[in-house]
Amino acid sequence: MDSNKMAVSINKAINTQEVAVKEKHARTCILGTHHEKGAHTFWLAVNRLPLSSNAVLCWKFCHVFHKLLRDGHPNVIKDSMRHKADLNDMSRMWGHLSEGYGKLCSIYLKLLITKMEFHIKNPRFPGNLQMSNRQLDEAGENDVNNFFQLTVEMFDYLDCELNLFLGVFSSLDMSRSVSVTAAGQCRLAPLIQVILDSSHLYDYTVKLLFKLHSCLPADTLQGHRDRFQEQFKKLKSLFYRSSNLQYFKRLIQIPQLPENPPNFLRASALSEHISPVVVIPVESSSPESEHVVETEDLVDTDIPPLPSTVDTKFDDLFGTSAATDPFNFNSQNGMRKDEKDRLIEQLTAELQAVKEELESFRLESGRLCQALRGRVNELEAELAEQTHLKQQALGESEFLRVELDDLRRVKEDTEKEQRSLSEIERKAQANEQRYTKLKEKYTELVQSHADLLRKNAEVTRQMTVARAAQDEVENVKKEMQDRLKAAQDATSQQTNEQLGTRLSALEAEKAGLMETVSQKEAELASLGVELERVQSSLSNERESGVKATEALQNQLNEKESREQSLESELVSLRWAALRAALEEAGRIVQDCLNQLEDPAHISCTSSADYLVSRCQVALDCVERLQSARDGFVSDNTDVSGLVRAVTQFAHLVGDVIMQGSATSHMVPVEQADALADYVKACGAEALALLCQLKEQESVGTADCSRLRAALDTVMALGEKLRPRGLELQQGELGDLVEQEMSATSAAVESAAARIEEMLNKSRAVDTGIKMEVNERILASCTDLMQAIKVLVLSSKDLQRDIVESGRGAASMKEFYAKNSRWTEGLISASKAVGWGATMLVDAADQVVQGTGKFEELMVCSHEIAASTAQLVAASKVKADKDSPNLSRLRQASKGVTQATAGVVASTKSGKSQIEDTETMDFSAMTLTQIKRQEMDAQVLVLELETRLQKERERLGELRKKHYELAGVAEGWGGEEEGKTPKQLSVNNTIPSDHQPKLLPPQTSSQNSLANGVG
Repeated sequence: MDSNKMAVSINKAINTQEVAVKEKHARTCILGTHHEKGAHTFWLAVNRLPLSSNAVLCWKFCHVFHKLLRDGHPNVIKDSMRHKADLNDMSRMWGHLSEGYGKLCSIYLKLLITKMEFHIKNPRFPGNLQMSNRQLDEAGENDVNNFFQLTVEMFDYLDCELNLFLGVFSSLDMSRSVSVTAAGQCRLAPLIQVILDSSHLYDYTVKLLFKLHSCLPADTLQGHRDRFQEQFKKLKSLFYRSSNLQYFKRLIQIPQLPENPPNFLRASALSEHISPVVVIPVESSSPESEHVVETEDLVDTDIPPLPSTVDTKFDDLFGTSAATDPFNFNSQNGMRKDEKDRLIEQLTAELQAVKEELESFRLESGRLCQALRGRVNELEAELAEQTHLKQQALGESEFLRVELDDLRRVKEDTEKEQRSLSEIERKAQANEQRYTKLKEKYTELVQSHADLLRKNAEVTRQMTVARAAQDEVENVKKEMQDRLKAAQDATSQQTNEQLGTRLSALEAEKAGLMETVSQKEAELASLGVELERVQSSLSNERESGVKATEALQNQLNEKESREQSLESELVSLRWAALRAALEEAGRIVQDCLNQLEDPAHISCTSSADYLVSRCQVALDCVERLQSARDGFVSDNTDVSGLVRAVTQFAHLVGDVIMQGSATSHMVPVEQADALADYVKACGAEALALLCQLKEQESVGTADCSRLRAALDTVMALGEKLRPRGLELQQGELGDLVEQEMSATSAAVESAAARIEEMLNKSRAVDTGIKMEVNERILASCTDLMQAIKVLVLSSKDLQRDIVESGRGAASMKEFYAKNSRWTEGLISASKAVGWGATMLVDAADQVVQGTGKFEELMVCSHEIAASTAQLVAASKVKADKDSPNLSRLRQASKGVTQATAGVVASTKSGKSQIEDTETMDFSAMTLTQIKRQEMDAQVLVLELETRLQKERERLGELRKKHYELAGVAEGWGGEEEGKTPKQLSVNNTIPSDHQPKLLPPQTSSQNSLANGVG
C-alpha cells in the first residue's frame, strides 16, 4: 500500500467535523500498519495535525489510534511508546477543561496510555485481548504472584475503560435522541472499542480471581473482591444503558451480565460463569455509514395542500354558472339548505385542522429555534473558552519567547566569551611563537657579532704584522744604504771592477727588496680595504643588533602585559564559573526547601533506611567538597574539581531534604516535627556554606562543621526510626532460620505426642457417643499433625536446594543475610506453624475434657491452614519450578489442606452429634413457664447479638493492631504506615522485591509462645 494513500486516509479520518470516523478510512489505516509492519507513517501524519488546539480533532485521533492498537500490526504498540510523553502532556493539557470534548480527550488519552503500558508489561496479550484459557495460564507462568499482579493491572485497565464510558454518557443529554445526531454519534462511536475491551477484561478477571482463590486465603483477596464488585455494578449498568441506545442496536450485540456477581468463595461457581461475547453483525453497516438524521429531516416543514375540493366548494355551493351568468338566481335558490350547512361545517373542520397543524408547526419551529439557540449558546461558550485558551496560549508563548530570547542572549554572550577566550589564547600562542622565533634570530645575531669580532681581531693582527714588516723593510733599506755608503768609502780604493760587481749585486738586491716592499704595500692596502669593509659591516650589524634587541624587548614587555591581562581574565572567568555553579546549587537547595511547603508533597513517602543511606552519601560528599575547597585555595588555577563537588553536593543535600521530609510523613507527629526541623536546619546550613564559598575573602575560611553536624543529627534520628527487625547481624539471621525451623519441627512432634496421649486418656475414661466423637476429632488432628510434619520436612529440603543453588561461593549465612526479606518471611512462617500447632493441641485438649468449644478447634484449624500456606509461599518463591522438592512441597500442602478440612468436618459432625443428644422436652412445662422461657430466650438472643457486634468490632481493632505491630517488627513502617490491614495484606503478598509473605508475621506474644514450645 502506498504511504501517500495511507496519509490521505489518516487526514480524512481525523478531521475537525463533528461526525463519526468513517469505517473505510480507519480500515485503510489498519491495513497500512500491516503493510509497513509498524506505525511510522501514521505518526508522521499525526504529528502534523494541531491536536492540542482542536478538541474534536483530538477525539477522532484517539478513536483511530484505539482501532490501530486493537486491530493494527503488533509493532504499532512498540512504535507508539516513544510518543508516550507527548500523549501524557496532551492529556494534562485537555484535563484543564471541565466539560465538552476537552475532558473526554483527557480521559481517552489516559486510557490509551494505560493500554500501551499494559501490553508492554504483558506482551503475551494481543491488542484485541483475545486469548484462550491455556494462553491466559501461560501469561501468568503458573505463579500466584504473577496472577496477583496481573489481576491488579487488569483492574486498573478496566477502571480507565469505565471512566471513559461514564464520561461520554455524562456529556450527553439522554432525554433527547442524541444517538441519531451527528454530534452524538461522534461521541458514541469509540465506545464500541471500549465495549470489546471491557468484555474480555471482565472475563479474564473472573477467571483469575477463581484461580487466586484456589491458591490464597480468602482474607488476603478481600480487597480484590470489593474492587471487582464495584466494577461489576458499573459495567452491568453501562452495558444495559448502551443496549437501549438506537445507535448500537444495529451495529453491535452487547451482552448482558448476570444479575449477581460470581461467588469466588465457592470453587464450583466457576462452572456457572458464562464468558460475555460481543457480536458485531456482518450485515450491519459501520457506524459511520449509518444514516444521520439532520434537523431538517426530524421535522416535516412541508404543509400539506388543502384538498382540491376546497377550491371548488364555492362553485358547488353557488353554482358553476355564477362566473358566466351572474343573474342566474334560480339555480342558486334551488340549492338545499342542509347541503350548505354540511359544506360549511366541513370547511370549518378543515380550517380548524389546518389551524391546529399550523399551531403544531409553530410550536415545533419554536422548539427547534430554542434548540438552535441553545446550540448557538454552547458554540459561543466554546468559542469564548477557545478564545480564553488562545489568550492563555499567547501569553504562555510570549513568556516562553521572552525566556527563549534571554536564553539566546545568554548563549550568545557565552559564545562571545568563549570566542574571545579562544582568540586570546590563539594570540598568546602566536606571540609565544613569535617570541621563540625572535629569540632564535637574536641568538643568531649574537653569534654573527661574535664571529665578526673574531674576524676583526684577526685582521687587526695581520695589519700589525704588515706594519712591522714594512718597518723592518725600511730599516733594512736604511741599513743597506748605510752599508753602501760605508762600502763606497771603504772600497774607494779598490778596483773599479770589484766595485762595479759589488754595486751590481747590491742593485740587484735592492731591486728584490723594492719588489718585496711593493708586494707588502699592495698586501697592506688590500688588508686596509678589507679592514674598512669589515668595520663598516660590523657597525651595520651592531646597529641592526641594537634595533633587534630593542624590538625584542618591546615585544617581551607587550607579551608580559598581555599575559598579565589574560591571567586576570582567566581568574575572573574561573570565579564567574564558580559563582554560577554556587548560585545554581543554592537554587537547587532552596527549591527543595520550598517543596516542603507544597501540599502535593504530603503524598510522598520514604523509609528511614533510605534516608540514612542518603545522609551517609551526603556526608562523604561534604568531605569531598572540603578537600576540593582546600585544593582550590592552594592552587586557584584549577576550578573544575570544586565545581563538580559543588554540583554533586547540591543534589545530594537536596535529596536528603526531600527524603527526610518524605520520611517524616510516615512517622508519629512528634518525631515528624523534629525530623522536619532538622532537615530545614540542614538546608539552611547548606545555603550558608554556599554563600561563604561565593566570596573570595571567605572561601578559605568556609566551615563545613555545622553542616556536617546537621547531617549527623538527621542521620541519628533516621537510625532511631529504622525498624527493629533490621538490627540482626548476618550470623544471627542465618542461625535464626535454623532455630525457628527446628523449633517448628519440635512443636509439631510435641503436638502429635500430646494428641496421642489425649486419645489414650479418652479411651480409658469416655464411653459411648462422647468417646466416638473424641476419637474422630483426635484422629483427624493426628492426621493434620502428620501432614504438617511432612510439609515442614519438604520445606526444609526445598530451602536447602534454594540455598545451594543461589548462594554460589558465599556461605549459607551470607545467603540468608543477602536475602533478608525472604529470610524474615521464612522465620515468620515457621513461627506461625509452631504457634498454630500448639494452639490446636490446647483447643483439642479442652474439647476432649468438655471445657472447650468446638469453634475454637475450627478456628485453630483455619489458622494452621493459613500458616502452612504462608510457609509454602515463602519456601517456593525462590525455588526452581522444575525442582522435585517443590513438587513434593505442593503435594504436602494439599495434604495439609485436606487434613484441615477433615478436622473441621469431624468437629462439625461431632458438635451436631452431641447437640442432637440434648433433646428439648417441653411437655411437662405450663403455659406460664413456656412464656417465661421464651422471654429469657429472647433476652439471651439480644445479648448475644450485642456481644457478637462488639466482638466483631474488637476483632477488627485486634487485626489492625496486629498488622501495626507486625509491620514494625518486619520493617514495614517506613512505607506502609497508615494503610488498612487489607492493603497491608496485599502489599505483603507481593512486595516490591518479589519475595512474598502471604500472611503477616506473628506478634511478639506469638513469637514467645512458639519459642517456648520449641
